[in-house]
Amino acid sequence: MTSQVSRTTEQADGTVVGEQRRPGGVKAVRRLDRVIIRFAGDSGDGMQLTGDRFTSETASFGNDLSTLPNFPAEIRAPAGTLPGVSSFQLHFADHDILTPGDAPNVLVAMNPAALKANIGDLPRGAEIIVNTDEFTKRAMQKVGYDASPLEDGSLDGYSLHPVPLTTLTVEALKEFDLTRKEAERSKNMFALGLLSWMYHRPTEGTERFLKQKFARKPEVMNANLAAFRAGWNFGETTEDFAVSYEIAPASTAFPVGTYRNISGNLALAYGLVAASRQAGLPLFLGSYPITPASDILHELSKHKNFGVRTFQAEDEIAGIGAALGAAFGGSLAVTTTSGPGVALKAETVGLAVSLELPLLVVDIQRGGPSTGLPTKTEQADLLQAMYGRNGEAPVPVIAPRTPADCFDAALEAARIALTYRTPVMLLSDGYLANGSEPWRIPELTELPDLRVPFATGPNHTLDDGTEVFWPYKRDPQTLARPWAIPGTPGLEHRIGGIEKQDGTGNISYDPANHDFMVRTRQAKIDGIDVPDIEVDDPDGARTLVLGWGSTYGPITAAVRRLRRAGEPIAQAHLRHLNPFPRNLGAVLGQYDKVVIPEMNLGQLAALVRAKYLVDAHSYNQVNGMPFKAEQLAEALKEAIHD
Repeated sequence: MTSQVSRTTEQADGTVVGEQRRPGGVKAVRRLDRVIIRFAGDSGDGMQLTGDRFTSETASFGNDLSTLPNFPAEIRAPAGTLPGVSSFQLHFADHDILTPGDAPNVLVAMNPAALKANIGDLPRGAEIIVNTDEFTKRAMQKVGYDASPLEDGSLDGYSLHPVPLTTLTVEALKEFDLTRKEAERSKNMFALGLLSWMYHRPTEGTERFLKQKFARKPEVMNANLAAFRAGWNFGETTEDFAVSYEIAPASTAFPVGTYRNISGNLALAYGLVAASRQAGLPLFLGSYPITPASDILHELSKHKNFGVRTFQAEDEIAGIGAALGAAFGGSLAVTTTSGPGVALKAETVGLAVSLELPLLVVDIQRGGPSTGLPTKTEQADLLQAMYGRNGEAPVPVIAPRTPADCFDAALEAARIALTYRTPVMLLSDGYLANGSEPWRIPELTELPDLRVPFATGPNHTLDDGTEVFWPYKRDPQTLARPWAIPGTPGLEHRIGGIEKQDGTGNISYDPANHDFMVRTRQAKIDGIDVPDIEVDDPDGARTLVLGWGSTYGPITAAVRRLRRAGEPIAQAHLRHLNPFPRNLGAVLGQYDKVVIPEMNLGQLAALVRAKYLVDAHSYNQVNGMPFKAEQLAEALKEAIHD
């Protein structure tokens, strides 16, 4: 057996590095506890596919991970331009992590635009792998490079690896009957193979994926497989990459169970299917395609075997109208959209409030207003979810905190909708929808029982002894009205948006009745049973950071940094935004300062101030990207010492 020389050090950022050097010319293997990689290129270069495949292999290896896809809104953005750059960032580690990372350790830049768009995010010393074939004079001038950054010394502070990816890919595929342009399309697979070698990623899953994806195009399949293997072999044989890296599985980071990598939209779709099975109801989705919610429609359309019916409507209004009709007919009804679609659906949400029928309205938030930033993230629809309807039309609002948590949030939204007979707003966002992380697949016994009874006969006796069905005779605990399937003999009743008389459901313009019905609908929402908010405060802090939705990861990462530095800070995170947890006011009153970071201009802060008269401090960002942990840590530190 060949002897080895080993050493272990700790970098300034806390990353543990170990190195094994083997005599005889064999390359060294360096052990890391985490790494952040960003793939970047034109939106047609396959960066999202490359990142997704690297992520899948990383998940199968057992690392904890978090991802951040970032791509233009255009279907095919202008090639070689800064607005046309598409990137995919992956943070993976041998321990529990919460965010895609603040700054990449490795950048794979497929062209000058990708380099220029991302170089500002890299710390000094980071590795840069560039496709030198694309650094032509014209391509560099297009993005404002007067001289080649590969030669002018501007990258001297980085570990630069110039690799002619296009040429190497074409050379590897010369035996195939492909044009040069066709062969060049596989350069992302060459890059994936190279990075897979650098970080000891498994390859079986990617090869299996390529064989399945291109099964009907064997020439394309074989070309991509050859490019992938050529990239791996290049890493193994080239002198430019003297070191490869190992990041051990995160064996102690997770509870025991079966895990898979999952995105927020996929988790949400699975949660909806699970909710329908647990409720014993068919699932109906009425939807109109809109970024970034369309993936839910695509996924649910695959699951007819689970009683799922999907309807791609001609517009947003038709989508929610069909869904509300399905709710009236006894289905677990869902409509999915993003911010502009919520505005169009507002009238029908109000109708659902009046009809008091269960309906899930899923809003995958994006940058606004109007069309705004369709592929970027924001959480600025909270006030629209709370108040974006005419009249007093209260609805419950809940928000998942991580991609995997979208599964549980879907189940919780279904529980509330079915139990209390109300539309429910579920606020995810683009960061959660497209990002991914490991998810423990739950056991069936862990899922809640969501079954609710339908009305089957008369529920009220008149003064003369006649038994009748009153559609607005309520459950005394939940204030929910009975759910009567149309066509059931004896349960005929009126529906529509005009105010109903309490109990009978007859049309009523009586002022006192309207006042009573408005207050009753509000009381129903106020009385929803939601868990108390939990506070993480191990040190008796005087400052509380309160978050909601996808800010959970960056906030928690920032809090960890502060505590490691000896700064006392408490953290609490809201899932239920309407109604708030009953103990929230008492929790807020325990702290001298409350800081609320949001990807908006202070919407939750406004609600908290109004309801609890707490001088909550906002920390806001609306640039289409999630918070960075370091940025939040600095802001929270200032708040502690202010």
